[in-house]
Amino acid sequence: MQFKLKKFRTDISVSRMANLHYFEFVKEYHTFKDSHPFRELIYIDSGTMDVSAENFSGTLHSKQLIIHRADEPHSLSCPQNEAPNVIIIGFECDCKRLDKFANSAYTLSNELIKMLTEVIKEGRTVFLPPYDIPGQRDMKKRRDFPFGADQLLKMKFEMFLIELVRHTEAPPRTHKSVETDSKTEEIFSYVNNNFTEKITLDDLCFLFNTNKTSLCKAFKEVYGESAITYINRLRIKRAKELLRDGTMNLTEISAAVGFSSIHYFSRIFKSYESLSPTEYLNTIKLKLNM
Repeated sequence: MQFKLKKFRTDISVSRMANLHYFEFVKEYHTFKDSHPFRELIYIDSGTMDVSAENFSGTLHSKQLIIHRADEPHSLSCPQNEAPNVIIIGFECDCKRLDKFANSAYTLSNELIKMLTEVIKEGRTVFLPPYDIPGQRDMKKRRDFPFGADQLLKMKFEMFLIELVRHTEAPPRTHKSVETDSKTEEIFSYVNNNFTEKITLDDLCFLFNTNKTSLCKAFKEVYGESAITYINRLRIKRAKELLRDGTMNLTEISAAVGFSSIHYFSRIFKSYESLSPTEYLNTIKLKLNM
């Protein structure tokens, strides 16, 4: 008897991609109502953004996404004094299960956020910059991207969409563990309220009667990154707000957000933003003059 090969069923197939952006909007930025013949995923990495569309009008908050249907008129606007970090992906996919994501905002789990981050990373090996022009009509692809990168981008994005649908149709099981650990939540709350002060792991261990191993493991399992990485992320976000405000110099901003020196501030800023504080400020000025 011969072996019988079985075909695979394809439930979600992304046939083409128009663009793949990850950038920071300038505050009070807005777009005019527009539509296009492909779906558009909008994810808020930090901050908030107001969305007006045929199937949904409201505010998207941090870790939330919406996927506009093809040919659906929509517009975006940023609130005053806030510049959200946003992912926008335009793509073709005829799976009707994605239609429901046009009707309301959906909050991503840490697992889905990691998958979407991998899509962006792979996308940057395929597409050429700039990645921060939302109205870009013809985003160019690299001629020399690594072997398989184009296919990997398609596969990773399809995997993300499949898991997104699965999460809504069959919510993941809850786990006992650190998610309900009140001490971890207390540390998280303390960090959010005091990140501009000097905070070390030793400080947190002393204040909350724990040790570094337990603290680091619990914090990362619940919030997806280490406590120090999260503290620095909050500091950089606040520093960007102060840079846009324009009332303080770099030395003052460095001290105001809790860094011990301007050199350390500049190094950490560049590791998060891929730009020095001065370069970041220059890009903001260019955007405001667009």
